[in-house]
Amino acid sequence: MLHLRLFVNRNARQVLRIRVNHVRHVSTPSLDPMISGFVTKLAEKQPCYSAAASSIRIIQRPAEFYQCLLDMIRRAEHRIFLSSLYIGSEEAELIDALKATLRQKPYLQARLHLDLNRSTRPGPGSTARLLLPLLKEFPDRLHVSLFRSPKLKGLMAKVVPPRFNEGWGTWHPKIYGADDGVLLSGANLNTSYFTDRQDRYLHFSHHRHLAQYCYGFLQASSRFSYRLLPAVLKPEDYTLHWHDSQTHPHNYEQKAGQLLSTFQETSRLGSTECLGNLDKMGDITQLRDVLVFPIIQAGQFGVREEERALSMLFHHLSGQHDNDRNRNGHYDGPLIDLTSGYFGLYRDYRDLVLQSDLRCRIISASPKANGFYGSKGVSGRIPEGYTLLEQRFMGAVRRAEREWKHDEIDWDVLRGPGVQLSEWEREGWTYHAKGIWLRPSPVADPSLTLFGSTNLNSRSANLDTELSFVIVTSSPELRRQLREEVDALRAHVRPWRGEDRRVRLGTKALVAMVGGML
Repeated sequence: MLHLRLFVNRNARQVLRIRVNHVRHVSTPSLDPMISGFVTKLAEKQPCYSAAASSIRIIQRPAEFYQCLLDMIRRAEHRIFLSSLYIGSEEAELIDALKATLRQKPYLQARLHLDLNRSTRPGPGSTARLLLPLLKEFPDRLHVSLFRSPKLKGLMAKVVPPRFNEGWGTWHPKIYGADDGVLLSGANLNTSYFTDRQDRYLHFSHHRHLAQYCYGFLQASSRFSYRLLPAVLKPEDYTLHWHDSQTHPHNYEQKAGQLLSTFQETSRLGSTECLGNLDKMGDITQLRDVLVFPIIQAGQFGVREEERALSMLFHHLSGQHDNDRNRNGHYDGPLIDLTSGYFGLYRDYRDLVLQSDLRCRIISASPKANGFYGSKGVSGRIPEGYTLLEQRFMGAVRRAEREWKHDEIDWDVLRGPGVQLSEWEREGWTYHAKGIWLRPSPVADPSLTLFGSTNLNSRSANLDTELSFVIVTSSPELRRQLREEVDALRAHVRPWRGEDRRVRLGTKALVAMVGGML
């Protein structure tokens, strides 16, 4: 095997030289031929990091996610970096763990990146006030960035109530790291996400390159975010500092787009453990048994990598399995499992699902499993709004004659492709999982997953800033974990019942006005 080290200049736009070193060959099984071509094409567009499956663990339970997070913080030696929508007002244990580690390790640095609107809601329980004592105690070692979507500006910014200003876009990446360990998830830092709100969790126990990528992503994003600081004149209060005097904090779309695009290109050129010179290296799938591709989706900044990657994947798969029939003439092509706690597929993704000749099983949240179920006021209608979006989706499925009915549970009953919608419900729990699993055939274990913050809906595509990861593997053990993960989610699904639910006229009007914000 060849190991290529790539050196770049400070702005990472000019490759200076490539040095080739021979290293010990690591023999690993190759990726399934069905996706190897897609992986090679994706590597030409995205940063790529290789990993050993032995360093990766898929967590299934919220309590284990929380314990893993606390352990990472408490064991950190050099750096902690946390990215979330917000930190809940009741998370005293989490804050205490962060405080204790900072006190014990005088050289440790901590970086937090959160959403401004969600973290500065009026009242004593806001995330900003929760972090204020830490900022005072560690002014040079704790850096807190708060992202504010520039979509909300002008008169609207003044009249929209704090509870609803998130509708114009949020900071949505969920990455939690300490030293060279990374915990990827879709979960926020709040009690419900640690107890009874189902999500997905993937822990890399040691991966220096991926950890540095995530840390660098937060550093780059801090350049178009506010910094949270203690107020000078009122020590009991905080202030928000915008450091860029050349750019207005409500009009930085172009700057953010350039920063994110440059960061991705820099990372792509620097991720030589996977890329280097593709022509000389040959099959990149032979490096190690896991490849990780970071994918940024920031529609309001013109960065749409997730759309490009999914379009490439679906079109590649559709061209691969035209003749995938077993000896009995039954379908033997890919099976896609897709889920979103806020299911309302982005139009382009819906078209990919309906126009591709594939089997696709979808899990949505039942109304009771929606996080807004039982909320007061307008937000209480959100679960009903998602029922309307699901009804529209299933209408499109049936018009395309693609419905895969739940009574067709035997693979041999359904001789061709189809789309099946189920809903997740578990007593006392809510549902927040999102992502995609791809099996090369209906009876195989998944060899690819999309993992991260995206809900795969219009809001994720156009308004929120998202960070997700395409992960492909040839490891039988990791593929088994992926199968167990999706099977555990499907253990709580039932046939979709949305067509029998009534959607009130007022909810239909609300969706017509703000549907893209759901």
